[in-house]
Amino acid sequence: MPTNVPGVKLDRDLPHRDMSDDDRTDARRDRNTRVAGPVMIGDLEGRLRAALAGPLPGATAQQALAPRPRRAWNMFPWNGPPKDASALLLLYPGPEGPRFVLTVRSETLPRHRGQVSLPGGALDPGETVEEAALREAHEEVGIDRAEVRVLGRLSPLDIPVSGFTLYPVIAVADRRPALHAADGEVERILEVPLREMLDPSRLRRRRAVREGIEVDVPYFDLGADELWGATAMVLSEFLCLLGWQPPAPASDRS
Repeated sequence: MPTNVPGVKLDRDLPHRDMSDDDRTDARRDRNTRVAGPVMIGDLEGRLRAALAGPLPGATAQQALAPRPRRAWNMFPWNGPPKDASALLLLYPGPEGPRFVLTVRSETLPRHRGQVSLPGGALDPGETVEEAALREAHEEVGIDRAEVRVLGRLSPLDIPVSGFTLYPVIAVADRRPALHAADGEVERILEVPLREMLDPSRLRRRRAVREGIEVDVPYFDLGADELWGATAMVLSEFLCLLGWQPPAPASDRS
């Protein structure tokens, strides 16, 4: 049977009345962070299956958390079409409600070292997107694919900086998986409560200079870590499936 845990209220109803700007901000905060009584993983699974079967939020949701300006394919020396990659967003019960797994990439990796990401990687020849996501999650953090139910895919996301098109896969498990970090690939494993991602105060913005160009970088503040870039764009679309409305990120005052 599905595990019964406290969770995020998925009700998409908002009061219908004339609102001031402050009212709209308060309503959005309530919609994004309000917690109700126990929510079963099975209920969350049903909501996600239904949402994934319909039109997806797609590029509009992804672009809400894209660095700006975003680099295009013609800025990189890739030959041929982009390669296919997949990543797994696995939801499972936690003490404060549903959680999901992120990794902090090893500092020894040639690309994206130290960054926060979903478990994932390139497809092997003959693999489906789902097979690759489960394989990579097993290799990187030890997730047992036999304990996972795949629900569907989010919209593909082009990542020009690495030459890949990423296919995010959503899955659920009825209990917390036994996790262990792959040596040389994963520095740390993060288990993130879903309700924290729905908190508007977690979304911030910083300025960075990249190849002489000033870039606006939205990110989720995870305390000691920042979640930004392609992974934040994937999470933006996922959260929109639950009725999340991305607010304007608060400026980073540090």
